Amino acid sequence: MLLLVTPPLTQLNTPYPATTQLKAYLQHQGFSVVQADMGIELTDKIFRRDFIAANLPKGLPDADAYAGSIDSVMRFLRGGDSTLASRIVAGNLLPEGRRRRDDEELEWAFGVAGVEDRARYLATLYLEELAELLKKHVDPHFELVRYAEHLCTYAADFDEVEAALAKPPSPIEAMTISLLEGYMQKHRPDMVAFTVPFPGCLLSALRCGRYIKEQWPGVTVCMGGGFANTEWRQLSEPRVFDYVDYITLDDGELPLLRLLLHQKGKLDGDKLLRTYCCKDGNVAYINYMGDDMPVQVDNDSMPAPDFEGLPMDLYISTADMTNPMHSLWSCGRWNKMMMAHGCYWAKCAFCDTTLDYISRYDAPSATTVVDRMERIASQTGSTGFHFVDEALPPRLLREVCDEIVRRELVFSFWGNIRFEKNYTPEFCHLLAQAGCIAVSGGLEVASDRLLKLMGKGVSVQQTMVAARNLSDAGIMVHTYLMYGFPTETLQETIGALENVRRMFEEGIVQSAFWHRYAMTVHSLSGCEPERYGARCVQRNGYNRFCNNEVAFEADFDYDLDAVGEALRVATYNYMNGLGLDRPASKWFKGVRALR
Repeated sequence: MLLLVTPPLTQLNTPYPATTQLKAYLQHQGFSVVQADMGIELTDKIFRRDFIAANLPKGLPDADAYAGSIDSVMRFLRGGDSTLASRIVAGNLLPEGRRRRDDEELEWAFGVAGVEDRARYLATLYLEELAELLKKHVDPHFELVRYAEHLCTYAADFDEVEAALAKPPSPIEAMTISLLEGYMQKHRPDMVAFTVPFPGCLLSALRCGRYIKEQWPGVTVCMGGGFANTEWRQLSEPRVFDYVDYITLDDGELPLLRLLLHQKGKLDGDKLLRTYCCKDGNVAYINYMGDDMPVQVDNDSMPAPDFEGLPMDLYISTADMTNPMHSLWSCGRWNKMMMAHGCYWAKCAFCDTTLDYISRYDAPSATTVVDRMERIASQTGSTGFHFVDEALPPRLLREVCDEIVRRELVFSFWGNIRFEKNYTPEFCHLLAQAGCIAVSGGLEVASDRLLKLMGKGVSVQQTMVAARNLSDAGIMVHTYLMYGFPTETLQETIGALENVRRMFEEGIVQSAFWHRYAMTVHSLSGCEPERYGARCVQRNGYNRFCNNEVAFEADFDYDLDAVGEALRVATYNYMNGLGLDRPASKWFKGVRALR
């Protein structure tokens, strides 16, 4: 028996997709597999009257009010009692804490009729406030959708993580272990595999791994996922294997299959695939690539993800008033699904294009994609899909839309795209007809010179044309933006914001978000920083623990932190229809030149 676990904490509104795909594949290979989303089950245990009453200090203002209202709020956020919306909006059910109501702003955002949306937003603020209290008084590592992320992000060595693991468990960590023990007692697995997609899952996964190794000797513990794939490709820290037996890289189907065969004595240990273990006190990497065994799974032959065993009734929908795409991401029980493996473009200098999950493009047929959608919808009861591809391939996307329309299916879906010339008015109309409600895509630096330098393959003008066609078809458009790319001047940044202002003014984007450029060791810019006008800060080889972000220097003659704040404030105003008649340069008044 294999137990697949998503450790705390990830999204609260829908399952993370890794275990559903692994379960389907390994069951298809004849193995007994169960899965658990520990994060949502932990959330359910924490945000209950009895836990809040027992763990918040008795003298804390509103402690009793939080304990008395939390069960009702969670029921409402799960869609179980929409009649509570009016009481939440009225302001006499939830403690306000530091959240001060601004009824004028709320009425402007939601109108007089949007009672349930307004209530969801207020309930989300309430939940965030309660999470802050739990972090302050119960567990300093707790956050609403992550756990101890600050310890595990860009951690060069293992010391601080290990020190945290050596401390007695907090009430929240004790609840995590209690859940794990329940899984172990119920399923009696021979192997437990943790998917660790983000830094905010690692500490919990390691604590759980140690518990299994101490309390359930003989059970194999392995770990993989996005964190391992980006941070541990040069791992040499043997202490990690006090907590796990194996770490796998890239797609987990075949590495786990070989581990299971090895566990049953059907495969020699030197024939494992993309797998770390510890031998004689040293980290060893085994990657048998012989012709007698496959090293990748053909996408078209993969079975549909399997959601069996996940507690679909526990997921909650929250609301973000400040960003329409972020609100879409967190509200609604979207079925997460990958249309094609990898990126069909895979040339952007800032992206991890040297890694398998981006560099190896493998697309199934449209028939296979829609078959999977039908299968998943029948399992989950939800017809909404979030495609988690790096960028949806236009040709396959068109064929999928044609197939959905041909079968007369009713789906809603959204995902990432590249703003290419393929997005004609005709294609965008087909997308909307098939159920596409939103897209997100990178305009990045919004400067043609820099877009060319980073190999993006689109221009600002092409992006605007595609965005206009999508918006005209009734599809919400979100654009990701970047600042601080090497050689970017302050004037180019101002010009980029001006392009964004025009797009909001013309109604061709509805949502946007800026982030600061980070150089990674697996990107083209990280491999060849000089080619992009940057200088790598020298280090003596790789870190023993995590290796992903590259420290670099570039010649910026302005304050990047101040630029980031100006971009954030300007874009927040644009999303709310404000400041569109103001020159973009006016937002940068506080930005000082560096001498």
